[in-house]
Amino acid sequence: MSQAKQLRRRFYRELQTLLPLVWPVFSLLIGLMVSLGLLIGHLEGWKFFEGIYFAFVTGLTVGYGDLVPKLPTSRILAIVIGFTGILLTALLAAIGVRALHAALLEKAATPADPERTP
Repeated sequence: MSQAKQLRRRFYRELQTLLPLVWPVFSLLIGLMVSLGLLIGHLEGWKFFEGIYFAFVTGLTVGYGDLVPKLPTSRILAIVIGFTGILLTALLAAIGVRALHAALLEKAATPADPERTP
C-alpha cells in the first residue's frame, strides 16, 4: 500500500475518533445558527427558508447581500450568527488539523518498509 494511502487511512481513522467528541458542540452551533436565522426571518417578514438561507450565508461568511436585515435587533442577531459561523469553521479546521497531526505522528513512529528502502 502506498504511503499516501496509508496516511489517508490514518487521517480518516483519527477523524472518526474526533468527530463524536465534538458532535454536541457542532450540533449546538448549527442549531443556534438556524434558530437565529429563523428569528431574523420572522422579524424581517421573510419566508421560512429565506431565514435559514440567510443564517448559513452569513455564518459561512459568504454574505451575498441579497437578504439584508433592516431592524437593529436583526442586525445584532446577524452579528451573533457571524461569530457562530466563525466558531463553527474554527472547530472544523481544528478537527482536521488534529487528525492530520495524529496521522503524521503515527506515520513517523511506524518503521519504514525495508522493501521500499533503496
